[in-house]
Amino acid sequence: MSAVATAFVVVAAGMLWAGGTPRAEAAPDCPDMNVIAVPGTWETSREESSQGMLSLVTRGLPGSVRTDYVSYAATALPWEGEVYGLSKRDGINTARGMIAQMAARCPATRFALIGYSQGADVAGDLAAEIGTGLGVVPPDRVAAVGLLSDPRRSVTDMLVGPPVPGAGAGGARVGGFGWLTPKVRTFCADGDLYCSVPSDDLAGRFAGFFTQLSAPDPLQVGNYVLSLQSILGEALFPGINAILAAPADDPAGEQWVRQVEEFLRSGAHQSYPSYVVDANGTTATRWLHNWLVDIASER
Repeated sequence: MSAVATAFVVVAAGMLWAGGTPRAEAAPDCPDMNVIAVPGTWETSREESSQGMLSLVTRGLPGSVRTDYVSYAATALPWEGEVYGLSKRDGINTARGMIAQMAARCPATRFALIGYSQGADVAGDLAAEIGTGLGVVPPDRVAAVGLLSDPRRSVTDMLVGPPVPGAGAGGARVGGFGWLTPKVRTFCADGDLYCSVPSDDLAGRFAGFFTQLSAPDPLQVGNYVLSLQSILGEALFPGINAILAAPADDPAGEQWVRQVEEFLRSGAHQSYPSYVVDANGTTATRWLHNWLVDIASER
């Protein structure tokens, strides 16, 4: 089927549902729900669809659920082949194509988007695209979005677990998740600098901002402007004051390097299989798994 024909089928299906006509029953080989899972940096590649941490979420889902893992570069540094921005765009394009193909073939199938780390960045941006009406499927086709350590976590996102300071290192998404907002759950471990950078941390926020800018996406210009405005408004003066107040024998730059080293040693970014998010002792990955099971049973 050509790309134009595929797009027509997807849009037509969405229009029928929006107009009140019930969806057609899924064909026998169509899942009730298709989980699109996006692994984190270095957990997968274009050549091999590895699962990484998300395997703890998708393992043992009901038989009515199909899980597809997104193969993409999943790199961050230039000497690895692709900088973060290009790798992330690769992930978004691949995931978008997977949803389009399934949506065209199976008009009754719902979708869930989940991601970890860079994968949460990918899944979150794609969810925002769909939720604001610009996606490859209408928002009602998406049943759930689960993000572990989202670098673009906003303070307004629905956080599961104890409160953490600040927001994601990459800055919040313009417009948030739109119509998908009630269906999004985000998880951020205490001390995880990917998803929890204090608002007055000038160095940390600029580091996240320039990571997003490593391969600028013309469709994200609004997000870049908003992020820069937020950094200048919230972190510039506190950051400058911290630099000026730092003693000569312990400059602010060295303090920030120590902060990053402590973060890497802490293992906070890898802690989600053991990070408890509720009073019952449920960990982040188990909570997300249980949530998907519950949603799958709602049909």
